[in-house]
Amino acid sequence: MQRLLHSQRYLLLACLVVAVLPLALNSGSLASEVLVFALAALGCNMLLGYAGLLSFGQGIFFGIGSYAAGIILLRTGLPLVWTLLAASLIGAVIAAAVGWFAIRRQGVYFVLLTLAFSQMFYFLAYTLTDWTGGDNGLLDIPRPPLTVFGQVILPAGSSWQYYWIIALIFLLTFWLLQRIADSIFGHTLLAIRDNEARANAIGYNVRRFKLAAFMISGAVTGLAGALYATMTGIAPLESIQYHMSELILVITVIGGTGRLFASVVGAVFYVIVADVLSDIWPRWLMLLGLLLMAVSLYMQGGLWGMIELAAARLRKPVRRTSAPRES
Repeated sequence: MQRLLHSQRYLLLACLVVAVLPLALNSGSLASEVLVFALAALGCNMLLGYAGLLSFGQGIFFGIGSYAAGIILLRTGLPLVWTLLAASLIGAVIAAAVGWFAIRRQGVYFVLLTLAFSQMFYFLAYTLTDWTGGDNGLLDIPRPPLTVFGQVILPAGSSWQYYWIIALIFLLTFWLLQRIADSIFGHTLLAIRDNEARANAIGYNVRRFKLAAFMISGAVTGLAGALYATMTGIAPLESIQYHMSELILVITVIGGTGRLFASVVGAVFYVIVADVLSDIWPRWLMLLGLLLMAVSLYMQGGLWGMIELAAARLRKPVRRTSAPRES
C-alpha cells in the first residue's frame, strides 16, 4: 500500500507539471519541448539511475526515433499512434543491438563503446541522404492529430493543441515507467547497480537485465525523438549527433538519478533556463558548465535530491531545549 501511494504521488506531481506549464509559459512549442526532453531523460534515467550504465549513445535512439517518424509519415501517411509505436519499436530494436555489444564491457570501455556507436550512426545518417536528408535533415514532416479508429480525439492544428497530445503520451509513459521502476524488475536493476558481482552470484542474469534496460531506454528515447520531429516538422542531423547524447545526459544529471520524477525536474529547469539565458547572454553555456560543477560538488542527488532534503528538514521537528534550573 505504501509503495502504491509512493508511485501515485509522483504521478500526481507529473500531472501538476503538465497543468502548470501552459500557465507559466507563453509558447506551446517551449512547453512541448520540456515534456519531450523529460521523456528522453526518463529513458536515460532507466539506464544511469537504475542500471548504473553511463551511456553516451542516447542520441542514437533520439535521432532514430526522429528519422523513423519522419520517414513513416512522409512515405506511408500512417496515423500518429501507429507512427509513434513504430518509432518506439525501432528505437528498442536499435538499443538491443547497441546494448548487446556495449554491456560486454564495463567502466570506461562501456562508455567508449556507446560513444563509438554514436559516431557510427551519425555518419550513417549523414551519408544515407535518400532516407535522412543528409546535412539538411528530413523536412516538411506533417503533424497529424491524435485519432482512434479514424475519429479525431485531439487536434494538432496549433502548438498548444499538439502540446496536449504530447502531454497525454508523456503521462502514460511516465505511469508505465514508474510501474516498471517499482516492480521486481526495477528493484533488481537497483541491486545490479549497487553490487553487480553479488547480483550475479545469487543467480540473476545480469546481462539480460541490462539488455532489457537498454531496450526500455531506447523505446522511450525513440518516442521522444519521434514527438520532437512531429512537433518541429523536421528531423535534423543534429538530433543524432553525440551532442544530443550529452544534452540528454546533462538533463538527467541535473535533475538527479534514481528517481524518475527527477528527470522531469531536470528537463523543466534546463529547457526553461536555457531559453531565458540564451536571450540574455550568447555564452550562456558557460553558466551551465558552472551549474554542472556545482551539482557534481555539492548536489550529487541533483535538483530533486536537494528538494527532498529541504522537505525532510522542514518536516523534522525542532527540539526544544529546557531552560537551566536556577541553583
